[in-house]
Amino acid sequence: MTKDQVIEAVANKTGLSKKQTDEIIESLLEIITKALQKGEKIVFTGFGAFLISNRKARQGVNPKTGAKIQIPAMKAPKFRAGKALKEAVR
Repeated sequence: MTKDQVIEAVANKTGLSKKQTDEIIESLLEIITKALQKGEKIVFTGFGAFLISNRKARQGVNPKTGAKIQIPAMKAPKFRAGKALKEAVR
């Protein structure tokens, strides 16, 4: 499902215009992004949680050349599905 399809589905369900729905979804995504940048965890009870995962520096291999490379430590966004979402998908 694309972002446009989500906007259309939400607009149809709520009775809001597509423009209003797009603004709401953009705002939600912006709020989630800024919270993750600050290192905060975002929890939607029953749905899941967005959090930051700290990855350690490690050594990897370039698959093309076979040369060893150093992969730096980094932060990565992560989503952990909640119990209700897991059960709904099964």
